[in-house]
Amino acid sequence: MQTQLTIQSRGSGLYEFTRDAAEFVAGAGDGLLTLFCQHTSCSLVIQENADPDVQRDLQAFFRRLVPHASDPSMSYLVHRTEGPDDMPAHIKAALTQTSLSIPVTGG
Repeated sequence: MQTQLTIQSRGSGLYEFTRDAAEFVAGAGDGLLTLFCQHTSCSLVIQENADPDVQRDLQAFFRRLVPHASDPSMSYLVHRTEGPDDMPAHIKAALTQTSLSIPVTGG
């Protein structure tokens, strides 16, 4: 069975959608949930959400690792057609994952 769950984003950042995914598989029984990003400048990570500092630190790490294209250290980037945040988003997506498989038991 293949169905689609759409998560609306509001720009760069981390989005918590555990509850949406749990509701999506409710009643499905046992199986494998495959999450896939249909865009090339986003990605998926599984992280804890108990302490908001974890997400803040993760975002700070990626901002430091891959600065905004307007940062002088990124002057070598050529692709800027879609704005100064686009190519850094592609780089971050390449460093993370665009799909995840999550076992579901008792959906």
